[in-house]
Amino acid sequence: MALSSVVRASRPAPRPRAMRPVDLVHLAKQCQGDEHREHAMLRQFETRVSIYLAWLSSATTNEDIAATLGTIIGSATAVGAVSVANLARAAEGQLAAGTSPTPETLADLAHAIEEACAFIGDMLRKEPN
Repeated sequence: MALSSVVRASRPAPRPRAMRPVDLVHLAKQCQGDEHREHAMLRQFETRVSIYLAWLSSATTNEDIAATLGTIIGSATAVGAVSVANLARAAEGQLAAGTSPTPETLADLAHAIEEACAFIGDMLRKEPN
């Protein structure tokens, strides 16, 4: 018995799993476990979020920025792209405080979108259709 407790004690503690750019459990719940729906939602998000990012960079008024951020938040929340949604909410918060989103916030949002799209692309290439 003493040996088994020594073996258990010498094992490294499990490391927390790195957070994925898309919460697949959330997505599965949204799609009620239908893998085809999941893939369709991911493809649609991947296509549209790039368009939304272009809209955001060309927006000239705070109203246009707010509307685009709201669209990004809704799309990201639907598929479980938590980081994207949270960063868009942070930019929205800056607007609510009376200032335009900082370039750093927008760069972070663009990076999170890139990560989510890369993750989705890799995942869809690996999955049989």
